[in-house]
Amino acid sequence: MGVYLVSVTAQDWSQPGEDGYGDVAAALNTELQRRGLPLYELPHAAQEASGGFEEKVSPSMDGFVALCRTLLTEAELSALLDWSVLVPLTLEETIVLPVGTAYSGEETVVTGAPRVLALAERLADAIELPVDALPAGENLALNRWFLDGGAERAARIRPGAWAEDRDTAFYVALYLRAARHSIRHGCPMTYS
Repeated sequence: MGVYLVSVTAQDWSQPGEDGYGDVAAALNTELQRRGLPLYELPHAAQEASGGFEEKVSPSMDGFVALCRTLLTEAELSALLDWSVLVPLTLEETIVLPVGTAYSGEETVVTGAPRVLALAERLADAIELPVDALPAGENLALNRWFLDGGAERAARIRPGAWAEDRDTAFYVALYLRAARHSIRHGCPMTYS
């Protein structure tokens, strides 16, 4: 059990009710239209080809939040952490929708992946995270890398501030990879 950060499939994005995000998708498009922005449609083929994204959110976030408070403004910190759905859209600000999901309560907070990506890249630079050494592709790859010795081996070859607090490095890598996945595959991300 636990909390996972996952990509949302096209089928789940279009399905209304408790088992899907169709109500969120409709509310988001209504709000985008109200703001004069293009509607968001999840491309079926792109999502199916990606194989999905899933990482377990398990280490302590204390060091990560402390790093964020040191390097980011309150607005940036909120944009990075206070969303319940991440979408591959450039949004000037967070959008709060009056639609809840099983994990978001009464409201759904939507943030754009390009903004999260830019913030995560700043954090990665600050801790000298070896981004090119991070595993990609399969589900739980980051979890395994940080827990099963991959990060430890990388730290011997590529030391840096990232190696001093691996829980913090995990969250920087998590948000970086999630935002990149969302943008690359055109899919939303959420917690499950």
